[in-house]
Amino acid sequence: MQFTDLGLRAEILRAIGEQGYTTPTPIQAKAIPVVLEGRDLMASAQTGTGKTAGFTLPILQLLSKSDAGLSIKRFKSRVLILTPPRELAVQVHDSVRTYGRHLSHVRSAAVFGGVGMGPQTKALRAGSEIIVATPGRLLDHVQQRSADLSGIEILVLDEADRMLDMGFLPDIRRILALLPKKKQSLLFSATFSDEIRALAAGLLHEPVSVDVAPRNTATSLVKQSVYLVDKGRKRDLLVQMLENHGWHQVLVFTRTKHGADALAERLDKAGIKSAALHGNKTQGARQRALDDFKRNKITVLVATDIAARGIDIDQLPHVINFELPNVPEDYVHRIGRTGRAGAEGEAISLVCVDEHRLLRDIERVLKKTLEKKVVPGFEPDPSIRPEPINNGRRSSPGAGANSPRQGQPHRSAGAGTKPPRSGTGAKPAYKGSAKPVGTGDPRRAAAKPGQRDAGSHSRTR
Repeated sequence: MQFTDLGLRAEILRAIGEQGYTTPTPIQAKAIPVVLEGRDLMASAQTGTGKTAGFTLPILQLLSKSDAGLSIKRFKSRVLILTPPRELAVQVHDSVRTYGRHLSHVRSAAVFGGVGMGPQTKALRAGSEIIVATPGRLLDHVQQRSADLSGIEILVLDEADRMLDMGFLPDIRRILALLPKKKQSLLFSATFSDEIRALAAGLLHEPVSVDVAPRNTATSLVKQSVYLVDKGRKRDLLVQMLENHGWHQVLVFTRTKHGADALAERLDKAGIKSAALHGNKTQGARQRALDDFKRNKITVLVATDIAARGIDIDQLPHVINFELPNVPEDYVHRIGRTGRAGAEGEAISLVCVDEHRLLRDIERVLKKTLEKKVVPGFEPDPSIRPEPINNGRRSSPGAGANSPRQGQPHRSAGAGTKPPRSGTGAKPAYKGSAKPVGTGDPRRAAAKPGQRDAGSHSRTR
């Protein structure tokens, strides 16, 4: 199948060709016809397989059928795309502009926090058929009457599993209450837990389900391995790995913002150019760190899970889990930053005794056992015992010889050519937030407010 077989307008095909693409990826080939038919959709595919283009291309096609464009509904937007982190909102908006560059009457606006509202307000009031937004900042604009959601015809939840978890759900419900009852709803993600699938079913009307890979799996292009090491020696092992292998571009994940800052500082002192990326950073600082990383001005980007869904880097070779995530599905998103667009990648996890339970949970989700290794000189001390767990949490952060620095669960804000980046909706289950949140992932709810990444707070902007 070619893109020319999907019934897209010549202007859209021209933009696709300018990016060097001719053949849709499996998720694009399956999702685009469903969207063009006006059906609700729940689509799941591995990261890096072009999910973003799977909804931006058909949406642009549907909007382009109206030659009148914004002259009919000047202040009413027609498409709302919601994303969790700011970085992903920027990337999705870039995709919209890239593939819609030859459709002069289709305008779009990116709405996210960390920057001034003025330019966003101006874009919204000038008329934007497509809004790409993070939930909290969108609600700010609604409150200030600069965003009108009463004309939305298509709703997209990108990274839908995160958008429907307990942190985002109250804001999502408030937004749903502002949308027309009749709309087309599209949910895209690499992972869908059973709880999220059950919740999503209540938001969709006779949806089509598209799964192009086994649930919650990483691409086979990513080589995964686990290095067993004591917690107190992880930093030294990481430095040795970076120096011995001469890696030039490595994305390292930590659980906490404090941990990301501390690790980046330690790597800098070791002569390894590094920067931290997390929700406490200003948007300008976050963008500079990401740009420096993409341009190889720094070797290591140390990030919280805010980067697990918002970073697309051509042929990123290495991802390292300095600490395992508390939610196993987040592991899939983390390592999905490498092995994208047909390129091979490597994902390494440094695992101490306190994380063996988390590792088992991840292997259960992956339905496979990960290869375990030990680096000579960094053998784990068999006398160290895992810290006791009480009601899903470890005891006080300082307890135990091998306890984590911050032991509480933490949740923050895809050989060949690179794929493009990537009907009627049911009535929302609840209006506003009067109904207590009774679904989502309870593992995320355990985080202390001070430890949560701003990129995933319930009022994410």
